[in-house]
Amino acid sequence: MRLWFALRLRPGGFKFRRQHPAAGYALDFARVAARLAIEIDGEVHARGDQLARDCARDEALASLGFATLRFVARDVFADLDAMVTAIVGACRERAPLHPDAARRGPPPRAGKVR
Repeated sequence: MRLWFALRLRPGGFKFRRQHPAAGYALDFARVAARLAIEIDGEVHARGDQLARDCARDEALASLGFATLRFVARDVFADLDAMVTAIVGACRERAPLHPDAARRGPPPRAGKVR
């Protein structure tokens, strides 16, 4: 919940979704425009076959163009600001080079006005 309260403030101007459905999974958090899945893993993720299940999940998301950022839950409690900074950095890395062009299409030809 601490991370969600921080992400709801739209750090870096980015909008995030919670429990976003993708590839048959519910992502903890997602920045859909950047195709970024953010997963918070508790201690159970280090036990049994959970690591293999997480890898399969990451591969399924990658097939849809999503990159997965994973954080250990205790790290979120230890340094929330560092987690938010890392998430914002990942969003910037995955943002289109020209966001306006991505929304509006190519620029007009020389001599033409929109």
